[in-house]
Amino acid sequence: MIGNNPFQLEILDSLSAVTAAEWNALVPEDAGPFLKYEFLSTLEECACVGGNTGWQIAHLALKQDGRLIGAAPLYLKQHSYGEFVFDWSWAQAYEQQELNYYPKLLCAIPFTPVQGSRLLYSDKSNRVEIQKALIEGFKSLTKQNELSSAHVLFPMNHESALLNEHGFLLRNSVQFHWHNLGFQSFEHFLSALTMKRRKNIRREREQVKLAGISFRHISGINADPQDWEFFFRCYQNTYLEHQSKPYLNAAFFQLWAKRMPENLHLIIAVREEDRIAASLLVVDSIASKVYGRYWGALEHVPCLHFETAYYQAIEYCIDHGIQTFEGGAQGEHKMARGFLPTTIQSAHWINDPRFSVTIERFLEREREGIGAYIDELAEHTPLKSTKVSQ
Repeated sequence: MIGNNPFQLEILDSLSAVTAAEWNALVPEDAGPFLKYEFLSTLEECACVGGNTGWQIAHLALKQDGRLIGAAPLYLKQHSYGEFVFDWSWAQAYEQQELNYYPKLLCAIPFTPVQGSRLLYSDKSNRVEIQKALIEGFKSLTKQNELSSAHVLFPMNHESALLNEHGFLLRNSVQFHWHNLGFQSFEHFLSALTMKRRKNIRREREQVKLAGISFRHISGINADPQDWEFFFRCYQNTYLEHQSKPYLNAAFFQLWAKRMPENLHLIIAVREEDRIAASLLVVDSIASKVYGRYWGALEHVPCLHFETAYYQAIEYCIDHGIQTFEGGAQGEHKMARGFLPTTIQSAHWINDPRFSVTIERFLEREREGIGAYIDELAEHTPLKSTKVSQ
């Protein structure tokens, strides 16, 4: 019960079962673009999820008197690709006991290691009750379908705490984010770094400049289909170089660009009028964040990756007063370029009590290791101090 009224949990095999207005009404204003109906539905319509991708769509909807009052982006997963929280060893442990780890239940934004709301609600006064109902929904689905586990990736901190209260185990992971400490220019940013880091960045930027490469910035509103076609060639090439297949297809980027142009910004590297590389920034002006999620090049140029994916993005953030730049999962090398380690969490509910105890012990040891890792990283901070003179 919520208040004096009954509520119902439903599984949606497509986001099209609800309207954009219904879904987006549940999304917090500062939740960012990835949780919006326009992003999630584009993934579905372009077959990046669903079908035979191993991402079976199973969004959880909470209704009261026929009205959508809560929801969670939910998938039944047949593998662990595209998650950025690595549980392959857990799957192997199940296999060794001749048990099935897959399928598993996953609440997440596909292919997107970004912290954000996962337990969506319409009524602030009933937030906790709605979120508790969604959490119990995860557990009931896992039990009723005899699944191994339920996972919530990169929830907000208050959601992690609530999940933990309901038996979910918390797991830490480390990302590297850039923070704007009142920088007025890129040189101002460099002045905040240690001499070693400052010299290294200047050297890398000079190498790209000496190679005759310049950059064009194209807002999503001004980008045309040819711009997106070129970007996809670059993005796809990154995967081809590693002999893998990209998670997202060309149709996805073209449709996403039509639906959310105000959130997208292309950076294109040019040499003698020939385009040779590109990166994409996802812009959240409300939360003052930029996400660097995708990049690629058609040829190898020393330091081009750092310039296109990091330094041009940092300049964009400084020029537009953006406070945080998240450059994707992992990447200790980002510290040398002014990024700082940040700990974020995921939450995991294990159906089998025996495995739950074993995994809990594993996570305790892992947390200790991550804590020591963070302490070690702190000794190698790229900043001279945490304050920047104005």
